[in-house]
Amino acid sequence: MKTKIFCDIAELDFIKRYHTKKIVKGFTTNPSLMRKAGAKDYEIYSKKILSICPNKPVSLEVFADNNKDMIQQGKQINIWGKNVYVKVPIVNSKNKFTGEVIKELNKHGIKLNITAVYTAKQTKKILSVINKKTKVIISIFAGRAADTGKDPIPELKNSIKLAKKYKNVEILWASVREPYNYLQAKQLGCNIITIPPGIIEKIEKFGKSFQQLTVETVKAFVKDSVKSKFKL
Repeated sequence: MKTKIFCDIAELDFIKRYHTKKIVKGFTTNPSLMRKAGAKDYEIYSKKILSICPNKPVSLEVFADNNKDMIQQGKQINIWGKNVYVKVPIVNSKNKFTGEVIKELNKHGIKLNITAVYTAKQTKKILSVINKKTKVIISIFAGRAADTGKDPIPELKNSIKLAKKYKNVEILWASVREPYNYLQAKQLGCNIITIPPGIIEKIEKFGKSFQQLTVETVKAFVKDSVKSKFKL
């Protein structure tokens, strides 16, 4: 099982740098990343991203908070590029399941990335409202779950098991915290993992021996001690 790496970023300079990397198979964004990147006009900024990366999958999220406007935004975002996945949160801010939005967009053949998912129970709800033709990514926020002291692995395992009946559905490990998460995702059989640039760089350097790491670590201690002119 090959686990595809998507780069989780909205900054144009990073997208320019990473879209040429073979290891990066796509991009994911969200309103928070867009704001951090300085986007003022959502459509104009999104189209700049798509002009840089016209061939690899790019997830662009709706930001409305009710079903009607989410559907309208989803249909609008979809026409910006053939490689677009419309990102839809599994619930709105009032904790209402967005099944109507997912079903309507999916029915029109719009590729979806369902985000902010944490449990296999939520995965099951998503699967109950989609067809078996149009591509759907289900993004499970493993890192954020682990941040709260909860083990995300059982939820990922069960979600992967449920999704096997759907050839059009991919399970994505979201909110990565460390490079080792990539190996965990591969072992579980996740289809995709979305990773920030800094951690992708660390993954590219996989393969160092423990001896190399020991020497590098000690050299760093010595170097900093010299720079600080420590004496006893």
